[in-house]
Amino acid sequence: MTMTHRERVLKFIRPEMETIFSLEEYAERLQRVKAGMAAAGIDMLYLTSPEAICYLSGFRAEWYQAQGPMSWLPVSGLAVHVDGDDYIHFEVQNEQVIAGFTSVSRDLRIFGGDAQPGDDVLDFIVDELDGEGWLKGRVGLEMYSYRPNRAVSEMLQAAMESKGATVVDGTAIVGTVRKIKSPQEIAYTRTAARIGDIGMQAAADTLQAGVTELDVYGEVVRAMAKAGGENPSITMPVSSGGKSACMHALASRKKIMPGEVVNVDLCGVYNRYHTNMARTFCIGEPHPEVSRYLDAITGVKTMLTDVIRPNLPVLELLQTIEGYYKDTGIWQDQCWVGGYDLGISFPPDWVGPWFYDVHNDPDDAVFEPGMTTNYEANFYLPNLAGMSMFIDMMVFTEDSAEFLQQTPARMPVIA
Repeated sequence: MTMTHRERVLKFIRPEMETIFSLEEYAERLQRVKAGMAAAGIDMLYLTSPEAICYLSGFRAEWYQAQGPMSWLPVSGLAVHVDGDDYIHFEVQNEQVIAGFTSVSRDLRIFGGDAQPGDDVLDFIVDELDGEGWLKGRVGLEMYSYRPNRAVSEMLQAAMESKGATVVDGTAIVGTVRKIKSPQEIAYTRTAARIGDIGMQAAADTLQAGVTELDVYGEVVRAMAKAGGENPSITMPVSSGGKSACMHALASRKKIMPGEVVNVDLCGVYNRYHTNMARTFCIGEPHPEVSRYLDAITGVKTMLTDVIRPNLPVLELLQTIEGYYKDTGIWQDQCWVGGYDLGISFPPDWVGPWFYDVHNDPDDAVFEPGMTTNYEANFYLPNLAGMSMFIDMMVFTEDSAEFLQQTPARMPVIA
């Protein structure tokens, strides 16, 4: 019987594997996740967030179905059993080829090959798990993930409960493991930081009165891509003038004018590892009081360089920051001062699940070796100039801690 082109492609195309970590590292991650499951009393964990799927299997794609047609349910993912030697990777047939060259899974189950009219991917997954005996006991779902959406998540939970499972929230398990990076993950993070430096230099080279925010945005994207960077998980803000007071304003066709401040907030990305950086530029000499604020906001980096260290209590950092900004006389004009962990990210967000800021009690939390987190200080400026954004990445290892960016904290004035 003659094979169709579709059948031939799915059977024979095997792109070269694009694994970015060793099989040993993926195996070690699985063991850490299973240890977290055991501690939480979870027998089976079903992972649907792109970050968790990528972290355990290496699978990565440019699109993860989240809110498509209601008849096409976004429930592909990984099933991990606390007593299993491996996980099961469920995918739809459209993703079979990409799963074959990015995922290290040894048990890839594809919906669609033998599907009959009326078959449902959710039923397929639940029946497969039930057949393995993995729905007897406590099952964890990533209830704080945007994927799948609420309606589908409730359908998945109900289907699992109908087989006898007790469904609980398991969101924090992989997130807690991911917070501590391996040496290879930190190496990728350093590369991402260099890509971000290149992007910020492109912004500096492009900025002048008369160009648009989108002009600047486009050159930043081009420079980072040319340097080997990937698309960030958030559309990077470039905002000028009064718009700079909006931290998350999209770059637009607005022209940048003399006398304005311009904020550029970007992420360098390498193998999906993100490093965040933001800088404020002045188009022409700023008002002296604006300049004083910018000096104070960015001067914190020099001070903190001598403060950060492995196992630094978060409370100590926050108290040091608050004291510094109060001494400089700008504390009352804060918008947000704090940070969050970064690592593997996919759209729509690069913000990690762990964060710290001056308005929340960190209890006894410390910056543990292996953590990569940003430091963010956003302040409203005098003279109705808008806002200044300063963001840099910190990395903590067993014997050191440092800021990763080489870009100056206080950017030269754009003439």
